[in-house]
Amino acid sequence: MSEEKFEQAKGNIKETIGDATDNKDLKAEGKGDKASGKAKEVVDDVKEKANDLIDKVKGDKNK
Repeated sequence: MSEEKFEQAKGNIKETIGDATDNKDLKAEGKGDKASGKAKEVVDDVKEKANDLIDKVKGDKNK
């Protein structure tokens, strides 16, 4: 499991427990963890696609 997915899962657990125990702070912390994990995942995906594009452009120049 990637670090980003783990952070999202951890956030989901916190949010669920916060909701079940009526702990608004824990629920909010869980939502924050989920959002942070998702944002990191999106950034990593963008970096990967950018690197793929750079590699493709470099490959085209060598032809």
